[in-house]
Formats: sequence, C-alpha cells, structure tokens
Amino acid sequence: MIPPLPDLILELLVRAALIEDLGTHGDITTRTVIPPGARVSGAVRAREGGTVSGMALAALAFRLIDPSLRFEVLVTDGVSFAPGDTLARITGDAAAILSAERVALNFAGRLSGIATLTAAFVAETRGTSARITCTRKTTPGLRLVEKQAVLHGGGFNHRVSLSDAILIKDNHIAAGGGIRAVLQAVKARASHMMRVEIEVDRLDQLAEVLDEGGADVVLLDNMDTDSLRSAVDMAQGRVVLEASGNMRLPRIAEVAATGVDYISVGALTHSVPVLDLGLDF
Repeated sequence: MIPPLPDLILELLVRAALIEDLGTHGDITTRTVIPPGARVSGAVRAREGGTVSGMALAALAFRLIDPSLRFEVLVTDGVSFAPGDTLARITGDAAAILSAERVALNFAGRLSGIATLTAAFVAETRGTSARITCTRKTTPGLRLVEKQAVLHGGGFNHRVSLSDAILIKDNHIAAGGGIRAVLQAVKARASHMMRVEIEVDRLDQLAEVLDEGGADVVLLDNMDTDSLRSAVDMAQGRVVLEASGNMRLPRIAEVAATGVDYISVGALTHSVPVLDLGLDF
C-alpha cells in the first residue's frame, strides 16, 4: 500500500483550488436556490473504467468546506474499477457538498486519469524487468500529487525536483564542454551521496560515458529499438539504462523487451485525459 501524502501538504493545494473556484462572493447559485439546512446523500461514480487516485484530495475538498460532511471512500487509491462503480459516498449539508463538488471531482478525475494511463503502460512491460517512470513534465504546483498518481498506477517516480539528483541533459553537455568535461566536473564537485544521470542520443556517446565513468544512470534519448538493444549489450549492467523520448503506448512492449531498466514517459502527466467521474444525488 502506498501511504497517502499528509494533509499538511495536500491542504495547501486544495485550499488554493477552492479559493479559485469560490471567487470573491462564494457559490452564488447554491446560496440562491438551496434552502438552508437541506441535507443530501450523493455518490461519486465512474463513467468509465480505470484506476483510482486523488480520493484524499477529494475528501479534503469537502472537509475544508464543511468538516461535518461524511465522505466514505469505497474504492481506495491504486485500485481498479469498472464503469458505473461507486467510488465514494458523501452525506451532509447540500450547499456545502455542491460548493466543493467541482474541486473534488477535478482532483480525482485528473489524478485517476494519470493512474489509469500509467497502469496501461505498466501492463505493456509484463514479462520484462523494465519499469515505467514519470518525468518533471507536470502541472505547476501539482507535481507531488501527480507523481503519487503514477505510483497508484503501478509506475515509479523519477526525481521530484532539481535538488534530488544530478541529471546532465544535452544542453548541460553543450554548455559544459562535452561529455568528459561534465563527468569530470561531477566527480570533482558532487557529493558521494548524490546519484548521477547523463543523457545521450548516440551509441558513441554512450561508449564515451562508459569509458569516462562517473554516471550511475544513462538516459538513452530518442533511440530506435535496435539502438536501445545495442546500448544494453554495450553497458553489460555497468549502469542503469533509461529509455526516453517517443515512448508511446504501442511501442512500450518492444522497448521493454530490449532489456532497458526504465522507460520514462512524459505523457503520463503532461498529456493525460481526465477520467470521467460524476457526483450523483
């Protein structure tokens, strides 16, 4: 089971979303048409199948509007569901539920979409040792919860921020004087506790990295399948290999079969369709 992020972190995100949605005058529609004290019971239902993520944020959206609302999760984060399944139930003041509804569904729909797409990519790696991982191509401000949604879908997380690891990209190499120069700089200046990844897009560059040393992980960027297979043969397990670029779902099985250790997919977070969820009274 993947532990939930603490409310201390989530509340900042949810509170900002509620403030954005309520605007300067609150929920005018609900205040106008719903009698004070009216109570309802509702159900969060799936209009399509997928994998759940974001239930903690949905619950928090309702709780911040009205702590007395009762939100019962029936399908927990990381669990798959079918179209029509009830994911959660909500009971309490009608006005409070209506005011929090959209924010709750926005979080749950987007994060469940990420978890669902991730699960589809992971399914394509069955029978291999390859792992699906995300990237930093996330929605500004939502990276932590989007990366957790990747975990709920069975994927793995790449670095969360620029401060987590050294990842030398092509522009670093160009500005830093070449592959040997940047690797030598890392060996001279980086902490022994910091892992190092370097990006290459040609096999001769990989050979240079292997000869120089200093990298723990090599990112194989936009290589065709034959080149990926050759890279695995060249590395012989000396470094972790991560395939990246042009990683569309129909290609994942053949990439995983090359023997790479990780396949990073930006689309998990930057191009994911929102899963269709609804709240029915």
